[in-house]
Amino acid sequence: MTKKDFRNTVLVTSALSGEGKSITSANLAVMLAREYGQTVLLVDADLRKPSLGNYLGLKPVYGLADSLYDGIDLGRAIVKTGFPKLSFLSAGKKVEDPAELLSSHRMKDLLTEIKHRYADRYIIIDTPPALLYAETLALSALVDGVLIVVKEGVATLKGIGDMLETLKGALLLGIVYNDMSTASLDGSYSHYSKYYKKNQKQ
Repeated sequence: MTKKDFRNTVLVTSALSGEGKSITSANLAVMLAREYGQTVLLVDADLRKPSLGNYLGLKPVYGLADSLYDGIDLGRAIVKTGFPKLSFLSAGKKVEDPAELLSSHRMKDLLTEIKHRYADRYIIIDTPPALLYAETLALSALVDGVLIVVKEGVATLKGIGDMLETLKGALLLGIVYNDMSTASLDGSYSHYSKYYKKNQKQ
């Protein structure tokens, strides 16, 4: 894979809430940084229910919403984590119109800036559930690929089908079957390792 072909922006979503998309995003970012030595930026774009800061034990002053609303420079909003080569952009301050904000030209411009400003690193973006909120569809059109998280007993087969139909314009990189009972930042990375190796071959 040449640098020109490097697919570095990956959106992570699920059909419904409670399927483990956020912990999957965190685990994937940690795995890429720790196990594969890749430089990674983890972005919490779930402005409705941000949780990545809790997983990482971080409370940044600024985040994504602050950059979009107030023009805070990304360099001030992005913080280092306890994992080498892993940086984090939190959701930032609470907003009343997350769908409008994440579907705006400002978000498109900011994501383009992130992609080119950090062209040498993976950018993992956690987003709201695709069947519940419109902003995920808008964001899926701006990234290089989408990783879907499915938890047995949460989304139905019809729901999964509806989600795939909703995201049909995006490049599907893979589907992660998630068992939340075993998911942790220090747990098994076998699912994510398979995804990474598959993506490297493309």
